[in-house]
Amino acid sequence: MYDIIIIGAGPAGISAGLYTKRAGMNVLILYYGESNLEKATKIDNYYGFAEGISGKDLYQEGIKQAENIGIEVKNEEVITIQKTDKNFTIKTVNGEYLSKTAIISTGNKKLRPNIKGITEFEGKGISYCAICDGFFYRNKNVAVIGAGKFALSEAEHLKKIASNVIILTNGNLLENNKEYETITKKIKEVHGESKVKQIEFEDNSKIDIDGIFIAIGEAGGSDFAKKMGVMLQNDNIVVDENMQTNIEGLYSCGNATGGLLQVCKAVYEGAKAGLSATAYAKKI
Repeated sequence: MYDIIIIGAGPAGISAGLYTKRAGMNVLILYYGESNLEKATKIDNYYGFAEGISGKDLYQEGIKQAENIGIEVKNEEVITIQKTDKNFTIKTVNGEYLSKTAIISTGNKKLRPNIKGITEFEGKGISYCAICDGFFYRNKNVAVIGAGKFALSEAEHLKKIASNVIILTNGNLLENNKEYETITKKIKEVHGESKVKQIEFEDNSKIDIDGIFIAIGEAGGSDFAKKMGVMLQNDNIVVDENMQTNIEGLYSCGNATGGLLQVCKAVYEGAKAGLSATAYAKKI
């Protein structure tokens, strides 16, 4: 049992970790995949770096800083976050962790595949959340586009509702899948009229489909939020002045909350979320 589990190891998550650890909390930071920060060639508008610093270096230094003060940092993909009684259960690809509080600082990683027709049919048969929209495809044929654990978790939810679930990897490899029909061919285009009706592959073959769920890469902040019933506004997590969501004990900070997508804002919100989560954990 941890006092606080933080999902995300960017400026917001690490900042939250530093404040919680120094307050005597038992802290775990979980992260996975490439951070948007690592894609920044040079950051020269953040305090303290006269010559600037690359996003990759800043990201890696942050993780080292957390580890140097004794924070447990694990590179594990988080699949779900659940509230059980007064505690949180965080499920990863390797197992489950329990904590008194949780902080979502993953940013928003909703990825749209570069496939003709995807944008046109968003909301018309194309969805980014199985738990939100799966009900509308009861006893219908659906496809999940993705090739990772996130795609499999979306398929797991949909199999209880839809008559058939197919995973489309769009040319990528999908490991450890023995349950779902899988098509690995590259997708050329999504067809339909008022709604999605068909998927065409690059070899010109086609399949009829009623709905498509996008699950590329790993889950982001809004993906976790939707599954938990966390309030969103324009796909950003809504928080109060203490960085708490509408679920007691669940906090969020950084890009996941929208607003100014800058390191300075992420660090501030991480500190605020860390202090608030610490106060909450000490009460229960």
